[in-house]
Amino acid sequence: MDKETIETSAGTARVTWHPAEDPRTVLALGHGAGGGVEARDLAALAGALPRAGVTVALVEQPWRVAGKKVAPAPKTLDAGWREVWPALLAAGVPVVAGGRSAGARVACRTAGELGAEAVVALSFPLHPPGKPEKSRADELLGAGVPVLVVQGERDPFGRPEEFPALPAGWELAGVPGGDHGFAVPKRGGTTQEEALTVLTDAVAGWTERLGS
Repeated sequence: MDKETIETSAGTARVTWHPAEDPRTVLALGHGAGGGVEARDLAALAGALPRAGVTVALVEQPWRVAGKKVAPAPKTLDAGWREVWPALLAAGVPVVAGGRSAGARVACRTAGELGAEAVVALSFPLHPPGKPEKSRADELLGAGVPVLVVQGERDPFGRPEEFPALPAGWELAGVPGGDHGFAVPKRGGTTQEEALTVLTDAVAGWTERLGS
């Protein structure tokens, strides 16, 4: 695990690299607006995917590196992400953009212009809780590259069945019992370990199929 700091117009960003021995791709993952790269889904992917030939780069936005508690406007998040991108490309293999929640939105908004191979959208916030009429489906569908959505089946920001029909080559994987942070009820039918395995298997399998 190596840490790299990158100066951007929004401040200092940080990338924590979890390298695969012989990587076929880099999966760059941004965090949400309410937490950092220690989130359980990001940590699980960083631990599992290098064994599947995927280098995982956990990207911390400048506001988070600076210790601030409130995320800036979307345009500032997008700017920070864009300016980290050259460091991700330096690995010399295709880069899949991704993230959880707000990080997934950043990846979708910028994937086409940056030339991302694809997007992994974890807990994509399809709408604010209790407000399905305020859909962000256009943001997701406008990614311009194939997208894998991994969504908890109890996510108040959008359950799997609420998502629109996805284009050919896109996929949606539901995590049984998972909420917006992929936490599962203690008395549910799925353990936390099982839920995270569903998530990591879905991402590993999809990234492998991208190259086939």
